[in-house]
Amino acid sequence: MKLWRGARLATLAGERGWGLIDDGALLVDGDRLRWVGPAAELPPEAAEAEVIDLGGALVTPGLVDCHTHLVYGGSRALEFEQRLHGASYADIAKAGGGIRATVAATRVATEAELLATATKRARALIAEGVTTLEVKSGYGLDAATEARMLRVARRLTGLGVTVRTTYLAAHALPPECPDADDYIAAVCRWLPELAEAGLVDAVDAFCEHIAFSPAQVARVFDTARRLGLPVKLHAEQLSDQGGAGLAASYRALSCDHLEFLSPAGVQAMAEAGTVAVLLPGAYYALRETQLPPVAALREAGVPIAIATDHNPGSSPTLSPLLMLNMACVLFRLTPEEALRGLTVNGARALGLSDRGQLVAGQRADFCIWDTSHPRELAACFGHNPLQQRIHQGES
Repeated sequence: MKLWRGARLATLAGERGWGLIDDGALLVDGDRLRWVGPAAELPPEAAEAEVIDLGGALVTPGLVDCHTHLVYGGSRALEFEQRLHGASYADIAKAGGGIRATVAATRVATEAELLATATKRARALIAEGVTTLEVKSGYGLDAATEARMLRVARRLTGLGVTVRTTYLAAHALPPECPDADDYIAAVCRWLPELAEAGLVDAVDAFCEHIAFSPAQVARVFDTARRLGLPVKLHAEQLSDQGGAGLAASYRALSCDHLEFLSPAGVQAMAEAGTVAVLLPGAYYALRETQLPPVAALREAGVPIAIATDHNPGSSPTLSPLLMLNMACVLFRLTPEEALRGLTVNGARALGLSDRGQLVAGQRADFCIWDTSHPRELAACFGHNPLQQRIHQGES
């Protein structure tokens, strides 16, 4: 066992509050937190543990980035310039850019090339305290490339990070298949083999006027349900398609983006226990003006998570710490809400209940920061105060 002591702990225990413990300690047994509390109340078994003194540093749960598109080929920096000249996300997509441009680059990339670039991106997230991350497919739009993306995502676990994989073949319509219903049939046909190979933890789709209708998404979700896989949804980003209500009817883990979420969608998510994943990086990069209904989500008791949404077009950030700041400045979350969004609620959005808080029995995933209070992680940006990151009890 190891005893990490001499720390200020932000446990995030319970549903609200920082859960601060001054002069706190963590007793780690293997990959689990055996005991958490004030150093003055250490249990007898701590006497046999190896002691690590943290010298007053702040300790928080490890960060959970619950929405990323880390595996892809190519670059879409040109679209950044196009948007500055007035082109919208939808305009670029209709002209063959956007997701389709990344699909073309990803299809010609080898598995080794995709792994090399995804590894660099994952290491950037890890360097800011991420201990669990989600990686979506969706830049293949054919059976072979979707499988290749998911295999690469699985291999990122070798970096010392937990990876959850999400099948997002229903991301856009590929150029070789102009009929959306025919393509959705193919998406449903590919899924069982990928699931049997152990490559899929959850199933996602893009429900939008430039992507797929609720009826088409329901076909994908029905397939996932038959295979026992949880679902999530890119919902209400550019318009209200009723996707959140649909996803909630399938007890979705999360609905993500949500700028155009309706009151009915909020209520449906609350009743289903579906997490709202807000993505300030995409909101910022696309210069959106429609804010997600944060006050309504709060009032309804919908858990709010935040994530980087790292992707090559609409959110090319690799800084979860910057997302903490943006979630506060752009969406008016409190610093505590933002940190909960990148820890315990991020874990909930992945269907994980064993991490995100510093309490006995949880995974020993935590971060040691050179700062005195957790609010500073959200208030300050452009620097990284991480001293050490512990994943499953190991640095």
